[in-house]
Amino acid sequence: MNKTQKGAVFTLAIAILLVGFAAAVFNTMLAAGDRLAGTGLVKFWSWLVVIFMLAGAVYLRRKQSPGEPDSDERDKLIKRKAVLASFVSVWISLAAATIFPMYMVGDEGSIPVCMLPIINAGILLIALLVYPTAVLVQYGRRVKGEKS
Repeated sequence: MNKTQKGAVFTLAIAILLVGFAAAVFNTMLAAGDRLAGTGLVKFWSWLVVIFMLAGAVYLRRKQSPGEPDSDERDKLIKRKAVLASFVSVWISLAAATIFPMYMVGDEGSIPVCMLPIINAGILLIALLVYPTAVLVQYGRRVKGEKS
C-alpha cells in the first residue's frame, strides 16, 4: 500500500468517525431536547478523534520499504480524478441542498438560519467521503498491462 492509498484509507476512516460523531451528538440533542445535552459525549468523541489522528500520523509517516517512492504519475492522475469526483459531488450536494428544502417546507415555509452551517458541514462531509472512496476505487481497478 503506497502513501496515497494510506492517506485515502485514513481520510475515509476519519470521515466515517466524524459522521458517527455528528450523528451521536445530534441524536443526543434530539432525545434530550436541549442543545447542551451532549457535552459529555462531545468530550468523549473529541478525545477519540484526537487519538485516532495521532495514530494516523504515525501510520502515514511509516514506509513499507526505504526504496518506496512518495508518488508517481499514476498517483497524480488518480488524485486529480478523485478531486474532480469530489468537486462534482459538492455541486450535486449544493443543488440538492437548495432543491430538497423547497419541496420539504414548501414555498411559504422557512428554514431556521442555524440549519445553514449544518447543511454546509453535511456537504463538506459528503465531499470528504467521496475523495478517498474515489482514490481507493481507482486503485482497485487494474490498468491494462499491469501485473498484480
